Amino acid sequence: MSDFNEQVVAEFRAHHGKVGGPFEGAPLLLLHSTGAKTGSVRVSPLMYLPDDEHYVIFASKAGSDSNPDWYHNLKKNPQATIEVGDETLQVVADEVEGRDRDDLYRKQADLYSGFADYEKKTARVIPVVRLSTSA
Repeated sequence: MSDFNEQVVAEFRAHHGKVGGPFEGAPLLLLHSTGAKTGSVRVSPLMYLPDDEHYVIFASKAGSDSNPDWYHNLKKNPQATIEVGDETLQVVADEVEGRDRDDLYRKQADLYSGFADYEKKTARVIPVVRLSTSA
């Protein structure tokens, strides 16, 4: 994990899910995914969009032309864990496609303009993933 991500994770845990810097005031979760190649657990701090009882995350990778590792991990191993505030939840990941995907991405971009910028920087369609809590 990068030094930046390690600092964000430490701050998230120390302040009950709240962090400063570029994530200040934004809804943030920690995604624990299982490595597609290594089988090791990886922790990624991600902004999310609440959607009823779901958590929606965006594989933007800041507009890079490739998807983030966590996306590939969830495609291979959709069972994951998230930390939201002080809660730890088991979730199942499902990629959202079509109009539903477009609507959710637009909603996120309207709330956080950086997501609109990411979309302009890449030719790929940025994947949208819905995390549903498992019973």
